[in-house]
Amino acid sequence: MLRRPAPAAWLGALVLLLSPVFADRSVAAAPERAEVVAETAVAPRTLDLTIASPAMDGRQKARLLLPPGWSRHAERTWPALWLLHGGVDDYTAWTRDTDVAELTARTGVIVVMPNGGRCGNYSDWWNYGKGGPPRWETFHMTELRGILERDYRAGPRRVIAGNSMGGLGAMLYAARFPGMFEAAAAFSGYLDTLYGHEPGDDTTGWGPALACPGTDWRRVWGDPDDQAAIWHAHNPADLAGRLRGVRLWVASGNGKAGSLGGLPFTDPVEASANDHAHSFVDRLHGLGIPVTARFFDGQHDWPYWQRDLHEAYPMLMDALGLAPCAGLSRS
Repeated sequence: MLRRPAPAAWLGALVLLLSPVFADRSVAAAPERAEVVAETAVAPRTLDLTIASPAMDGRQKARLLLPPGWSRHAERTWPALWLLHGGVDDYTAWTRDTDVAELTARTGVIVVMPNGGRCGNYSDWWNYGKGGPPRWETFHMTELRGILERDYRAGPRRVIAGNSMGGLGAMLYAARFPGMFEAAAAFSGYLDTLYGHEPGDDTTGWGPALACPGTDWRRVWGDPDDQAAIWHAHNPADLAGRLRGVRLWVASGNGKAGSLGGLPFTDPVEASANDHAHSFVDRLHGLGIPVTARFFDGQHDWPYWQRDLHEAYPMLMDALGLAPCAGLSRS
């Protein structure tokens, strides 16, 4: 049975709280490099950073879950788990809609949850050849990573995971920055951004304009034909060979009602994610690259992404040399 072609960006578009020990602090405005201009404790272990970002030409947010015993003055560092959100969400999503704070409470890992924008696609936007903001990839992989390692005791070992558009981001960052992440997991991510595209087909990117009113989707990567090189450079399926040596996890529902319930209107969204996941996994298999794949009855909703995170978590922590519950080094 043939799987139906689906507009490649449609999925991401349509889909597309620290104890008082932490005090607010300020630095000078408009720095030459990215700087934290405020940090706010919003819950036990939970610190929100406001960052003045040259790459974004403004301020952006990131939420951290800090591990037991963390101190900015410690002589040690901690590995990091990056968790990326979906297309019409923000940096609060994972703590708002899952038990990630409880899941990681005894694990020695810094959880990094940055803002990724509405339909930001974890990319530096093409902007019709002019470049400039938003530059999400630079904000995350250069500015925020530098801040974490300079000021928050983040170490050189990292893993990454995300849902929906964040699933794209997880595989995209792991592939575009070889050696940066030791494992990557995508939950309902659109992982083959040119899936089903035919030359001259102008529907590949129509979804972002519908899901993000006022957004011209061509600003992100351009036209899939005229700027094909940019599309291929941001397509996990095209970059799959660069994931060799990274421990990989891919999960997706099929859009059918699953055991955890869900929102019926997301059925076609998850069905599209399923097509993308199968295409990406097939590409990895063709290259002889190991991947753990989980396909199931289910919809594009948080109960499934929480389950996905729980199921992938032992693998992610093992890649960091940590026991998933106790956070103890396995060495």
